[in-house]
Amino acid sequence: MASDQVEIRKSVTPGAISMLLSNSSPDSPSDIPEIIVQVVDLKPIGSSSTRFTFTASDGKMKLKAMLPTHFSSEINSGKLQNLGLIRILDYTCNSIPNQPEKALIVTKCEIVCPSLDMEIKSDVKKEETGITLKPKQEALTKSDAKKEELGVTSKPKQEMVTKSAVQIVHEQHGNAAPAARLAMTRRVHPLASLNPYQGNWTIKVRLTNKGNLRSYRNARGEGHVFNVELTDEDGTQIQATMFNEAATKFYPKFESGKVYYISKGSLRVANKQFKTVQNDYEMTLNENSIVEEVQGEAFVPETKYNFVRIDRLGAYVNGRELVDLIGIVQNVSSTLSIRRKSNNDTIPKRDITIADDSNKTVNVSFWNDLATDVGQQLLDMVDTSPVVAIKCLKVGDFQGVSLSTLSRSTVVINPSLPETKKLRSWYDSEGKGTSMASVGSNLVSPNSKTGSRSMYSDRVFLSQITDDPTLGQDKVRADEIANKE
Repeated sequence: MASDQVEIRKSVTPGAISMLLSNSSPDSPSDIPEIIVQVVDLKPIGSSSTRFTFTASDGKMKLKAMLPTHFSSEINSGKLQNLGLIRILDYTCNSIPNQPEKALIVTKCEIVCPSLDMEIKSDVKKEETGITLKPKQEALTKSDAKKEELGVTSKPKQEMVTKSAVQIVHEQHGNAAPAARLAMTRRVHPLASLNPYQGNWTIKVRLTNKGNLRSYRNARGEGHVFNVELTDEDGTQIQATMFNEAATKFYPKFESGKVYYISKGSLRVANKQFKTVQNDYEMTLNENSIVEEVQGEAFVPETKYNFVRIDRLGAYVNGRELVDLIGIVQNVSSTLSIRRKSNNDTIPKRDITIADDSNKTVNVSFWNDLATDVGQQLLDMVDTSPVVAIKCLKVGDFQGVSLSTLSRSTVVINPSLPETKKLRSWYDSEGKGTSMASVGSNLVSPNSKTGSRSMYSDRVFLSQITDDPTLGQDKVRADEIANKE
């Protein structure tokens, strides 16, 4: 009996693909029946190590599918492999542009079996598809489907008609839920599950940074644009951009710190040159997008860091990409008053020297409230060598390599992170007695304009070269022009 149960578990749910397509966007995960599919043709998207596609199979029908990014660790660790089985706990089915098919976007699942020896294929013919399962019966394999004693029975009054995936999709368009019902059963998608191929989605996010409304002029005319950074409850971030009518409509509506439901936007692959958050995609909202404030919502997004070691900051010098840093505070200056060239106003500044286990230090300039508030706290406790985690720092070439806070930067003193314990252990055991040099020392060369220029300015990681084939083309064109002259 035990061996029979094991065999039954290692099978797919008959008609699973039809079940998924017939309810392409369930109102709640609790509405989803037991659905087990086989993972076929599992592969990464491009060179990504977090996004994977596969073909969901129930032995008779197949459907293109995508796994959630947070599930990538299960794949990279080998817990889920090609030909494995997963139980789908939450999902949506979205239309693929210019194709009659749909794609399955899995937002939550669990592993049933890491991998089988072969792909499950059913021998049941199309005209014999009047099978139904008892409520608690597990899915059947190829051999099990033929055994009546396992509880497979024919029910003429509830006979299932075999339909292609395209037929099911066409029928769904005629049975769409009314807008009123959708409003009552709002289904929120995590940012990590979104991709450009999804159709209808709703996200619940906090506005963590709001840019200024800017005017622009190009060959197509004049207009307005502004950006916001959105963060969901899991800490995943995405940048959203609005142009012209959408910019004018949503600029007064968006307020930093508030929580919103957002829908009817579109996604595209993020331009690495301009992105300000860690996300492969960026969002565009148009005048038909829906932005609704969530009243009384107080969730605080989890902060996700992407720390860069001090000895690797050189690759980011004068680039658009912001960095996160964690280190031991070595020195804190007094507050300085700096006069802005633009409007002659004075703003407070404070310099913090930070070290990490690369045995290098770097200078971080705190501005405005960070200089007067957090900076003063650090000055008061600098003798204890506190650990600080700073998110969103701009990397400049002053004195070789330097860091500067922005309006969106956040600072946490002695954060509860694994990196904090590691740094504290390193510093107490050896870092405290180690002589450390600035990461920018001996890396400054003359420059006719500023008098100094970091030798890191043109350095990049090999991954940046492979990801951006146009890197350096501007310098090649400049050299060609100079040679022609």
